[in-house]
Amino acid sequence: MTVSLQTAYDKLSDRDLLRLASSWCDEGRTLALAFVMRIWGSAPRQPGAVMVIDSDMHLAGSVSGGCIEGAVIDAALSSMETGKGAQLKFGVADETAWSVGLSCGGEIIILITPIADSGLPATTLKQMAAACGARAPLQIAFDAQSGSAGTLANAASHKDKQSSLSEDGNAFTLYYPPPPHLILIGAVHISQHLAQMAAQCGFEVSIIDPRGIFTGDARFSEAVRLYTSWPSEVLGSLSLDSATAMVTLTHDPKIDDDALLPALAAPLFYLACLGSKRTHAKRQKRLAEKGVTASQFARISGPAGLDIGAKSPAEIAASILAELIAAWRASLHAPETPKGIE
Repeated sequence: MTVSLQTAYDKLSDRDLLRLASSWCDEGRTLALAFVMRIWGSAPRQPGAVMVIDSDMHLAGSVSGGCIEGAVIDAALSSMETGKGAQLKFGVADETAWSVGLSCGGEIIILITPIADSGLPATTLKQMAAACGARAPLQIAFDAQSGSAGTLANAASHKDKQSSLSEDGNAFTLYYPPPPHLILIGAVHISQHLAQMAAQCGFEVSIIDPRGIFTGDARFSEAVRLYTSWPSEVLGSLSLDSATAMVTLTHDPKIDDDALLPALAAPLFYLACLGSKRTHAKRQKRLAEKGVTASQFARISGPAGLDIGAKSPAEIAASILAELIAAWRASLHAPETPKGIE
């Protein structure tokens, strides 16, 4: 069996992989999707992870560390021929367990569904891709045995905010939250490192800095959106929702405070400011004079980042990213409106 690994798609998120699958479908390809439904123990891919396979054995994405992919591809090819889905289980008793990261004990359950009326209809896949492209949450249920899909549901009603297999093992709910969006205020040296790291972790990244000398395209990757304007002129056009985070990095109160005022009125899952504790105290005094209450100000993490003794711009960026990821993961199980929103 010769498999064509699509290396150009290695860094695609699961949401982007669904968009890719829809585009392959539009090209007339026959394909199937494989989803991780459940894991026990340690595993490299979490529930909801997807792999796309076409009938010519081109694939994108993954469902494990690599060794069960062969069995998954075989099952996907069979599902394309029969139009029927399948459920695959790999556990600690299997010789593949160590290779897929289950050496400490565990199990992984995979759902195979063909893009077909009997599995996941192409029209439903297109709707899923559209939701992914619009930064909307996505929720859809599958029969965990046959792979047949239901219709898209109101994702706001899914309290777990994660993909999961029902206790009886009969239903699999695929849930993707909106992709997290990181807004950096200031195109400074730390931003260069933080933007790259965050993008690699699946964050959409925007950088706002009215000082044009700092926002040259050569300093940042094409994936970063650059705005050479004052924050208040840009933030009104961006979605400041519960999947958005902001970090101010300029050390210039005129620029940072211009971003903080609208940010504090929005349900951001993370808001942080660079600077010492002394600088943060001065910031609180300035913002209080502009009407920011103590409970609102308490939402700001300052100084930004975990205390790891960071010194260099890259180390500071790493400390901020760690705190950012922790806040994002916690927000997926938290109320929609953070404390301090008045």
